[in-house]
Amino acid sequence: MFRRMRFNSSNISLKRPTAVGATDFLRRNDRMAALLPAIERMARLQKDCADCLPAMFKHCEILAFEDSQLILSVPTTALAAKLKQQLPKLQDTLARRGWQVAAVKLKVQMTKAVEIKEKMRALELPPAAVEAFDQLSSSLEASPQNSQLIDAVKAMVARRRAGGG
Repeated sequence: MFRRMRFNSSNISLKRPTAVGATDFLRRNDRMAALLPAIERMARLQKDCADCLPAMFKHCEILAFEDSQLILSVPTTALAAKLKQQLPKLQDTLARRGWQVAAVKLKVQMTKAVEIKEKMRALELPPAAVEAFDQLSSSLEASPQNSQLIDAVKAMVARRRAGGG
């Protein structure tokens, strides 16, 4: 049933395994080699999905593709909601690439504590802009309608001058 595999320098490596090494291993084993076309098909589908929606799809994975139904794993409900809005675009793009996707189902599967939220860039105002906002807060008419705006602009100027963002 199972053949013993001798370990020698040609079939074991102390280096980190690579995709090429994995496919070579699969090709050498008859039973595993039968899985290779399915694995390659899923890899092509994953790539086509990522090409269509690169920002969203970098955190998603294909769980299954059977009977024209694509099942995707998403890490959060927020990402699932965003992705759901993009499903028509995804299905259209995949159809143009030869994939027959009649339906897409999303499954929220929490992953390890991975930082999914992309870093927001820090907004910096040059000193001239901070000075202009300071002048604006002084020049606005002191009225009930403007009081909250004046307070907000003064607070922003104070934060920027203190270096707190």
